[in-house]
Amino acid sequence: MSAASLERVAVFDIGKTNAKLVVLDVETGAEIAARRMPNRVLPGPPYQHYDIDALWAFLLESLKAFAKTPGFDAISITTHGASAVLLTEDGGLALPVLDYEQEYPDEIRAAYDAVRPDFTETFSPRLAMGLNVGAQLHYQKTAFPNAFARAATILTYPQYWAFRLTGVAANEVTSLGCHTDLWRPEASDYSALVDRLGIRDLMAPVHSAFEALGVVLPEIAKQTGIAGDMPVHCGIHDSNASLLPHLIRREAPFSVVSTGTWVVSFAVGSPIVGLDPARDTLANVAAFGKPVPSARFMGGREFETLTKDIETPDPAEVDAVLSGVIGRSLMVLPNVVEGSGPYPGHRMQWLGVPASPAEHHAAASLYVAMMTHACLELLHADGPIVVEGPFCRNDLYLRALASIAGRDVIVLADGAPTGTAQGAALLAGCKPPPGRDSHIASSLDLAAYHRKWQQAVSSAGTL
Repeated sequence: MSAASLERVAVFDIGKTNAKLVVLDVETGAEIAARRMPNRVLPGPPYQHYDIDALWAFLLESLKAFAKTPGFDAISITTHGASAVLLTEDGGLALPVLDYEQEYPDEIRAAYDAVRPDFTETFSPRLAMGLNVGAQLHYQKTAFPNAFARAATILTYPQYWAFRLTGVAANEVTSLGCHTDLWRPEASDYSALVDRLGIRDLMAPVHSAFEALGVVLPEIAKQTGIAGDMPVHCGIHDSNASLLPHLIRREAPFSVVSTGTWVVSFAVGSPIVGLDPARDTLANVAAFGKPVPSARFMGGREFETLTKDIETPDPAEVDAVLSGVIGRSLMVLPNVVEGSGPYPGHRMQWLGVPASPAEHHAAASLYVAMMTHACLELLHADGPIVVEGPFCRNDLYLRALASIAGRDVIVLADGAPTGTAQGAALLAGCKPPPGRDSHIASSLDLAAYHRKWQQAVSSAGTL
C-alpha cells in the first residue's frame, strides 16, 4: 500500500502501566478510536513476567473491533524499553518475558557487574533491578540455563509484537540503545557484552524503525477481519516515539520531556560526553540512529505514590494554597521510588506536613518539576522544553518547570496527552502533528524555594 493511499494507522502501544490500541488519522495525527487494558505483571514462576497471553488476546480483539469502524491501513508498534524476548526455534517463548522490576540474587548481580562493558562504550549506566536488558539476559542464562539453551532468537520488545503479527524477526536501535548495555551508540553496533554472553548469533537482524517488516499472517487476517496485505512496521521504543515528531519539526537545541510511568528527558543538540552514569544519565538512540543525551527518573510512579491517598483537588484550590506551600517551604525530598534518577541513594522525606489535599498535591507537583529540572541540568540542556504525556495536564508542574528553568516550556495546544502513539504512527506514514505550540508562562517566583530544596537534598546525603 502506498503512503498516498494511507488514511488511518493503528498503533499498539504498551506502556509499563497500561497497554492500548489506538487508531490515528494520517492527515491530522488525531486519535479517533482507542481501547485500553492494564499491563499486568504475573508473580511467577519462574519470576515476575508480563502477561503476554492477555496482551496478545487484547491486541487481536482490538484489531477485530476496529477492522471496519473506523478501519485502518497499517499497523505500528511502540512499547516501553528494558525488555527482550527469547524465542524458540518454533517461535514460542523459551522463557517468560521478564518484568524489569524483578530483583536478582546478589551473586548474579555481582557476576554481571564483572562482565558488563564500561559506560564509555555503551553510555548505559548500571541500573537497578532488570533495567539493563543485558542484566536480564545474564540472569536468565545463569539461573535457567536449560531453558535459555532453547532460545534460537532474541528480539527487542516492540519487535516481538511485530514478529507475532508477521512472522519476521527483527531488532531495532531505539530499543537496543535504551540502557541495555548491549549497544555501542557511537559505532552503531553491538557492544562487547553480546559476545561475552555468547548471544551474537541469537540476535535478530537490525532493521529501521520505519521499515515495514511484512504483512499480517494469513491466520491473523482471517481471525480479525483485517486486510491480508496489511503492512506492519518494525516499531520503536516509547520514549523515542515521543521524541520523533519533534526531531522532524524542530531545530536544535531543544529538550523533550516524555512523561508517563517514567519521566525521560532528551537534550537534542547537546553532546553525550560528560554524562554521569551514577546519576541515571545515558545516551538513548533516536529513530534515525543518532545518540541523544538523556536522563530519567520514575516521575509518574513517584507522583502517583505521593498523591494516591488524597482526592485530586480542583486546580483553583491548588493555586489558592500555593503561596503558603512556598512560604513555609513545604517540600518533598527524593527519592520517592528508590533505585533510579538524579539522586541515587536518597530516601524520601517530607519537610513540613501538608494541611490539606491541595497542599499535598501542590508540593508533589513542585517536587516532580524540580526533579525534571535536575535531569535537564545534568544534560546541559538548552533551548525550549517540550513536555509530552500525562504531566501536560498538570498546570502547576508546567509553570513550575518554566519558572525554575528560566526557559520556554511548550505543550501541544491541542492538549494531546501522549506522543508515543503519534510518534509510532509516523513510522507508517502518518504526518507529523501540526505545530500548534502552547507556551507556558514562567509566572511563579520559585528561586528561593528551589534553592532551599537543593540545599536540603545536599544536606540529606545518601543512605
